[in-house]
Amino acid sequence: MAGAKELRKQIGSIKNTQKITSAMQMVAASKMRKAQDRMAKGRPYTDQIRAVISHMANASSEYRHQFMVEREVARVGYIVVTTDKGLCGGLNVNLLKAVVADMKRWVDQGVEADLCLIGNKGIQFFRAYGGRVVAATQNIGETPAVADLIGSIKVMLDAFEEGKVDKIFLANNVFVNTMSQQPTVRQLVPLDPMDDATMKHRWDYIYEPEARDLIEDLLTRYIEAQVYQAVVENVACEQAAKMVAMKSATENAGELIDELELIMNNARQAAITQEISEIVGGAAAV
Repeated sequence: MAGAKELRKQIGSIKNTQKITSAMQMVAASKMRKAQDRMAKGRPYTDQIRAVISHMANASSEYRHQFMVEREVARVGYIVVTTDKGLCGGLNVNLLKAVVADMKRWVDQGVEADLCLIGNKGIQFFRAYGGRVVAATQNIGETPAVADLIGSIKVMLDAFEEGKVDKIFLANNVFVNTMSQQPTVRQLVPLDPMDDATMKHRWDYIYEPEARDLIEDLLTRYIEAQVYQAVVENVACEQAAKMVAMKSATENAGELIDELELIMNNARQAAITQEISEIVGGAAAV
């Protein structure tokens, strides 16, 4: 019964793993609810400031900030938001595939790309894949703060203002629901105005203080809000994907245990049958 002993040891090991994955599933479910709350609280502000900026972009103002002006593209920049930890299924893989595909679209046109990476997984990927990384932030935790992101954001914005980068894209996972997270790459700068019927006509505002000061501050806050919301949504996506992955791992462990127990029972039954046959054969010989 040496085979049965090995099977019992293997079954015990898988049961221990199953307990771990089940516990991780419950932890991820709890963290996901908290992350969803943070995401839901941030979305109204992000949507509203985007609406305000889009109104300004469509206004016939005499002052046009360079963040609102399209120009010939020689180099693009990507702010890529990934997770710090793994065990979340294909969440990071799908996003990085989308980023690489979008980068290839520009490279095929002779346009080079700079990378600002937020999250360990993106840093590890581009360290192996290659790419010009100009800024990186990692280990921001499950409750990110804007202050943790400002340094990397400023590197990209300064590059745009100095003419080193002509477009900046933001890449992150968007939380659709618990079972679905959508990898998204969208233009952040120059501002891509909202396609809204209410903004088809032209108008202007009376600014207090001066338009230049107000618009510069508002655009900076807008970009920070967009990146922060992307990070918060990515945390919610991470916990949802981790919960689903751990649930799948727990169920797979259960199926594997059932299969091994069936094999062990068959082996035990075969051994018993063989012993009985040997006893009967011995008795018949006597």
